[in-house]
Order: sequence, then C-alpha cells, then structure tokens
Amino acid sequence: MSDLKMKHLALAVTLALSAAACSDAQKSEATAPVAETQAASTAAVTEAEIQAESEKANKLFEDIFMENVMRSPMYQSYLGIKQDQDKWDDISEQASEEELALKKEQLAKVNAIDEAKLNEQTKISWMLMKQGLEEDIADYKWRHYNYPVNQMFGMHSSVVSMLINQHRIQEVDDAQDYIARLNGLPALFEQLEENLRLRAEKGIIAPKFVYPYVISDSQNIISGAPFEDGEPSVLLEDFTKKVGNLDIEESQYQELTSAAEKALVESVKPAYESLIATVEDIAAQADTKDGAWKFPDGEAFYNNALKRTTTTDLTAEEIHQIGLSEVERIHNEMRVIMEKVGFLQEFFVHMRNNQDFIYPDTEEGRQRYLEEATALIDTMREFLDELFITKPKADMIVKAVEPFREKSAGKAFYQQPSMDGTRPGVYYANLYDMASMPTYQMEALAYHEGIPGHHMQIAIQQELEGIPSFRKFGRYTAYSEGWGLYTELLPKEYGFYKDPYSDFGRLAMELWRAVRLVVDTGIHAKKWTREEGIDFYVTNTPNAEADARKMVERHIVMPSQATAYKIGMLKILELREKAKAELGEDFDIREFHDTILANGPLPLNILEKFVDDYIRETKNAS
Repeated sequence: MSDLKMKHLALAVTLALSAAACSDAQKSEATAPVAETQAASTAAVTEAEIQAESEKANKLFEDIFMENVMRSPMYQSYLGIKQDQDKWDDISEQASEEELALKKEQLAKVNAIDEAKLNEQTKISWMLMKQGLEEDIADYKWRHYNYPVNQMFGMHSSVVSMLINQHRIQEVDDAQDYIARLNGLPALFEQLEENLRLRAEKGIIAPKFVYPYVISDSQNIISGAPFEDGEPSVLLEDFTKKVGNLDIEESQYQELTSAAEKALVESVKPAYESLIATVEDIAAQADTKDGAWKFPDGEAFYNNALKRTTTTDLTAEEIHQIGLSEVERIHNEMRVIMEKVGFLQEFFVHMRNNQDFIYPDTEEGRQRYLEEATALIDTMREFLDELFITKPKADMIVKAVEPFREKSAGKAFYQQPSMDGTRPGVYYANLYDMASMPTYQMEALAYHEGIPGHHMQIAIQQELEGIPSFRKFGRYTAYSEGWGLYTELLPKEYGFYKDPYSDFGRLAMELWRAVRLVVDTGIHAKKWTREEGIDFYVTNTPNAEADARKMVERHIVMPSQATAYKIGMLKILELREKAKAELGEDFDIREFHDTILANGPLPLNILEKFVDDYIRETKNAS
C-alpha cells in the first residue's frame, strides 16, 4: 500500500458519485461542527454566497480527488475502477516531479477559495485539503527516504497481491487487461530498479536482513508452471481459475490461458530475474545499521515522520517516555490477572511456550483458527446496536494470508471493501507460523482488524454522505490505528473477554503497542540495534521471539509508523473521558462513536475539535 501512497489524497470514487457528493456536501450539515460565533469579517456574508462558495469548493475537492486517482491505475483497481486496469503506475522520477508540480497547482486553486464564505463542514474540508497538499509538497524532499522493496511491502509483492485480490475477471476484456499487466511488468520493474539504485547512491540502503526476504518472495512468484514443471505458479493458478469462471468457449479459454502463460514466461520471469539481480547487487552494499539516524539528515527526517504519523507535535523522547510509562501500567494490570503467579517474566515464558494456546501447524489447525475468529466477529455483530448508531453496509470476511507472501507479511491486517460493496472487507490472519498466533490473542485481534475495529471504521467512512470523497477515503494513521487499538479495549468494558486468558491476551496486545513506542524511537532516535529492540520485546511481552523479530524488522523499514496505535488510542480515550466528565448522564457512547467515525478520518487535533463541538451541542440540547 505504501507504493500507492495511501496517505495522500489519491483515492477514488466514480465520476457520478463525485457530482452527487458535491451536492450532498451542501445539503447535509448533520455532522458539521457548529461555530459558537461568526467572525466579524463574515458577518455580512449572505446564505447565497456561502452556498455558492461551498459548492465551488466541494467541486474543486472532487476534481482534485479524481485527478489524483486517475494518475494511479493500481489504486483504481483497489477501488474497483476499470478504466486503466491494463496499466501499472508510473513510478519514475519524472512522474514524481510532475506530481509535485500538480500538487502546487492544486494548492493554488485551494488557496483561491474564500474560506470566509464556506459553511462549517466545508471549512473543515478546505483546511484538511490545504494541509494535506502543503505536507505533500513539503515532504517531497524526503521522497527517497524509504525502502521501495522490503519484507513488509513493495512492488515485488504488491503487483501480485493486487492481481489476485483486486483484478476481477468478469468478462474477456478483463482477462486481456490482466495479460497486458503481466506483459507490462518489465517496464514497471525497470523503474523500480532505477529507484533502488538512486536511493543507494544517496546512502539509503536497507539493512542486510531485508534482502533475503525480498529475494525469497520474488523467487516464489516465478516458481511452478509455466516457469518450471510442477504445480501452477500463484499467478497462473489465479488467472486460470478466474477465466475458468467465464461463460466462454473452450477455444477462447485456451487462447487466453496460452497468452497468459506466454506473458508469464516472456515478461514476468525476466522482470523478476532482473529485479532479483539488482536487489543482490544492492544487498552487497548493505550494512547492519538499522535506524533512520544513519540517513543524511536522518534526525530531521524521523522527527518529520513522527509528526506526520501521530498528527501531534510530540518529540521522539516524549513518545519514548509515554511508551515506558504505559508498559509499566499494563504490567501492573497483568499482575492482577496473574493473581500473584510468580514473576511477570516467568509468566510471559509460561504463556509463550504453552502449547495449549497454539493450534496445530496443519490445515485443520489453520481452518479452526479462521472459523473461531469468524465466530467471534459474528458474535460482536449482534452487539453493535449497543455501541453504534451508524453501521457499515459492506460485509467482511476472515481469510488467511496467501502462501506466496505469508512468510514475510505482517501478523494481521485489514483490506477495505470495494467502493461499490461487491468485494467485502477482509481481515487477513497470517497463519504461516501458528505459534505467532496464540489463541489467547485471537479475540483482541479479531476485534481490532474486524468488528468493531477497522471494518467499522473504514467501511463506514467509505459509505459516508455529505463530505468530500478525499475525506471519506483518506488516511491518518494515528486516527485509524488508534481506533483499532481502542476497539480492543471497548468490548472488555461491555462484558466480553470472559476468559481470563483472553483478557490477558488483550492486555498483551496493548502492551505490544506500548512497547512499539519505546522500540521505534529507540531504534531511530537512540541508535538501538535490531538485537536490542528484539530483547526489549522478549523481556517485556509474552509474545514469541519470532513475533519480536518481525516487529523490530517492521520498525526498521517503516520509521514512525508503529507509534500511531498507542498515541491514537490514548487520544480517543482522553476525549471520551472528557465527554463523560462534562456531559454526565447525557453522555451516550453511541453518539460519541458517531462523532469519531461519521466525519471520516481526521488528524487528532481536528478530531478533538469535533468532540468539543459534540459536547457543546449536547449541553445546549439538554
């Protein structure tokens, strides 16, 4: 997803929806914050002027939105738009320069809007659009400060997962577009290799441990038929299965599969072989330095990354100390559950090594995990009316991470539904190493990734009416991951986690996120080594050492990202307690959750404004 710049505004909606959203934005003020006073400078502005300027602004927001979307064929596919589904994104330096120029043009248009003549909801949209563009422009200088291929994400794996999961084949044209994309991989990977070499020249090279993962994943993709004898490769299996579902003659089926096999052998294989060779060359230059501090001007880069991720002004040292404080608090809560059973570290070892909490490393064990995770989510569905006013229309399913990427992929993650709702949201559980998915953490993980976590949040925001599309489909990591972590705790407050081991698992998951604050800042600001980070996790959490290693490796290739969870959760809890204290008996948890979710993703400071307005409106209504 990072390759597609999901944090930017380049997210999509159909052209028809664009027009409707513009209109709805003027008609619906239900979720807009109510201003206490009208600024003196706007006192003379008429309702007609406000309506006209707000309509103008919202049309501009949609135009910018769609302009960005149509520059990304890959993200179009993620959202079910087929216009350019025979193409890949342009990831060249020239494209980056063009994007910068485009954003400057877009910002000039946004600045030309008369903010004083906007209604309250559109003012928020204007501010968010302006801030997003300004940050994108300011961050252009850091555009090379990442690792385009790594064990977490990258074009080498994302092109395959996109073809499998997003490129639907409903007619022959779709199959031909799939083949065109296979044939387009050499050109895409040529740009990718140039990006890798450019970063290497600048001294931005991933640590040595990263490259074996990338090479292994790439080799897996070009293993099997038609590359060699044996079972079909992952792409051939996907293509033939999809085409096999079409209502076509056998001769046309054979023609399409032959064309796909030819593209796999003549385009996909050489593209991956060339990428592997480039990765091996760069790996020879790599060292074992792990933190962003090693980059040119790395301290400034990391501080900026923290600011963008958390949407706060917290420093690396402040985040580090918050993490240490939270680790201590959660350890104390765990001791209560343990009922004084030995030292905490000894109990961690007991939980870590107890096979009773690990399902067998077999297909039966994996299927049992998926079925029980699904059952947990289904039970939570029945309780949603107690907690939410707005609920998503899109469905969601639980699915195992595909074999081709399970070795390097994260523990669990959520994939949003398509815009039209025909493709459900997916909670992906990584069952490659069953020891890393203990059953005592199953409940919290299901709530976080599924319901009431990311599915509630992301599906609802996609279905919102009355706000511009860039807000419905945007991302602020602290907001989204803060909500995910908050929804691990929320069920506990309403009688879930009846099994004390599951409650311990909930605390273990929260502890994991607290440790992230310590280790991320430790690695990138305090020059901790990979081994020091792993040791801190193993000493302070019950998770398997394999979990700790994978998480530390994630910290290394995604500086600041993992700090979002706990910082976001703490802010949501702070705002909830503020609302409870000020509203007393008038506090309604459903209304609070609507305030958090029904305006789309927001920076934490703007989220606080919405909660303050909710408090004020509720007081005025009582």
